[in-house]
Amino acid sequence: MKQVPFAADRIHFGGDYNPEQWPREVWDEDMRLMRESGVSIVSLGIFGWAQVEPRPGEYDFAWVDDVMDRLAGAEVAVSLATMTASPPPWMARLHPETLPVREDGTVLHPGARQHYCPSSPVYRRYAVALVERLAERYGDHPALALWHVGNEYGCHVSLSYSYAAEEGFRAWLRERYGDLDALNDAWSTAFWSQRYGDWEEVQPPRTAPTFPNPAQQLDFRRYSSDALLACYAAEVEVLRRVTPQVPVTTNLLGVWKPVDYFRWAPQLDVVSHDSYPDPNDPETHVRVAFAYDLMRSIGDGAPWLLMEQAPSAVNWRRRNAPKRDGQMRLWSYQAIAHGADAIMYFQWRQSRGGAEKFHSAMVPHAGTDTRVHRAVRELGRELDGLAELAGTRTAADVAVMLDWSSWWALELESHPSADLLQMEAVHEHYLPLWEANVACDVVSPGGDLGRYRLVVVPNLYLLSGADAARLDRFVRDGGHVIVSFFSGIVDEADRVHLGGYPAPLCETLGISVEEHWPLDDGEEVALELGDERGTGTLWSEHVRLEGAEAVAVFGSGELAGRPAVTRHGRGRGVATYVATRPERPLMASILARACADAGVAPVHLSLPPGVEATRRRGDDGREYLFLLNHGRGTAEVALAPGADDLLGGRVDDGTLLLEERGVAIVREQGSATTAQGRPR
Repeated sequence: MKQVPFAADRIHFGGDYNPEQWPREVWDEDMRLMRESGVSIVSLGIFGWAQVEPRPGEYDFAWVDDVMDRLAGAEVAVSLATMTASPPPWMARLHPETLPVREDGTVLHPGARQHYCPSSPVYRRYAVALVERLAERYGDHPALALWHVGNEYGCHVSLSYSYAAEEGFRAWLRERYGDLDALNDAWSTAFWSQRYGDWEEVQPPRTAPTFPNPAQQLDFRRYSSDALLACYAAEVEVLRRVTPQVPVTTNLLGVWKPVDYFRWAPQLDVVSHDSYPDPNDPETHVRVAFAYDLMRSIGDGAPWLLMEQAPSAVNWRRRNAPKRDGQMRLWSYQAIAHGADAIMYFQWRQSRGGAEKFHSAMVPHAGTDTRVHRAVRELGRELDGLAELAGTRTAADVAVMLDWSSWWALELESHPSADLLQMEAVHEHYLPLWEANVACDVVSPGGDLGRYRLVVVPNLYLLSGADAARLDRFVRDGGHVIVSFFSGIVDEADRVHLGGYPAPLCETLGISVEEHWPLDDGEEVALELGDERGTGTLWSEHVRLEGAEAVAVFGSGELAGRPAVTRHGRGRGVATYVATRPERPLMASILARACADAGVAPVHLSLPPGVEATRRRGDDGREYLFLLNHGRGTAEVALAPGADDLLGGRVDDGTLLLEERGVAIVREQGSATTAQGRPR
């Protein structure tokens, strides 16, 4: 058979394929429809474990052999799953110790999916044995292009409090701290008589009479992310040993709190992502844009794969709205605009039974003469003509800082306010940048800051002394930062940095904070930013100037007249501090000033509201401007002379007419061209 490679010379198109749900006569139709729809890749076998290993150690791959051969004949590449996302029921019957356990001791049973404890050595042993068989059997198959390990790690079971987890947690802590003295110090166990005298006394933070130890909770979050990663790594070790020529991935789920993507990224040959925007959320496309920027960033800018999206409605929200006409196409191109080189769906054919039978699919229950299937086919044909985009990248001068340990610690109990949530904070900082069409990466505190002009730090509660020093060095070397309140408060063990908040950043920011004054639900505080007036919500602080200047002050309340936003020149750079959450116009002004000071330019200078602009560039000088209309009605966009829309959009006298939910990919005059031309 002809090899069907996962080549980086096209924008791939496809979805999850689950033929085990259907009789063989349907498979013939699937092959025909895939060819007609422009499908170039499918994920296969994600939930196939029970079908290929019906009893322990007894394997039956006949149906997989048949499907792999059919797909190779149809010239469709396969992202073959390791099938370990949900164990067969026999595992729970024979090994109940593999089942996950909630913090209150409730055991979770089979009947849904992901019913395994990530710490279970028995689960891992069976999983590795299956992967070894798969790798040996299909490593040289002409359809195999990519290994898909597990599925959406941590989606349903991210924290398991089983005895296996207890043992795994202790081993992880021994490696992290070495001895109990170091553990007791890090966990501040002198408080509330928690000091441990024997490792056997140390447990996961199970249900307790009141607030569990915050450092214990934080470390258990770290351990649990690492336990999931260990499951992934155990399978990857087999795959890289047996099939070193085949790249490996797993599908990351949104911006997912349980899994630290920055720790996972080095283990992925290619980053894959599942995205399910809510059609009823008017800002969902902005939240998704941030997630896509994160996917691109953790892969160091390399193209990534949109492994799953819904063709229309999902099944798991309280109300599952369908995507409106043109919305699926618009959101698919948004992924490409932010660096994706593959557009895929869950799933190919809509299930007849099971929990996801009302989740939309590329081939709906009503068949091919449907709105959804026509939209899928049209997009597949369109993407088939855009090979010249493959491999191009996006560059950004701005980075938004995100850290999983800080996220976990920030949202623990007994803080000044329970209303401060990490992703809401990120959204309020990212939204004005998105609206201004400023390209952003997402960076960890330990990431490379030197490539950016401006770094935005939304409420980074936990910050190590070393990372604070790196941020200070970035500023002194000429960088600009914006740091929001309640940042730099605690160290890696959730212990307060002493000396005034935020102690490790006080010199960088030129301020210190005496007290936090969180605002009540619905309470606002007046703000005066030069000639602008507005309000802040959620938070206020008693800020002392120690070298910085006040560029905005509180205009009401106990803190009236005191600094609300400060600016401090340090070395060759500038650090801005924001002591409240300004309403959006004021936040936009603060960010706009920082961008101007840092020399950050938008992707496009003047666009109607709701029109998003991004750029992708090739190593050979190719440059493409993506324009996506998320707004209401037709938008007019001025283009450079000679601009060419690869999607055949209407350009009159240098003005592009972009319909509602419309997309344009502009190759401006002078950009390198390739032989592919416009889509057929």
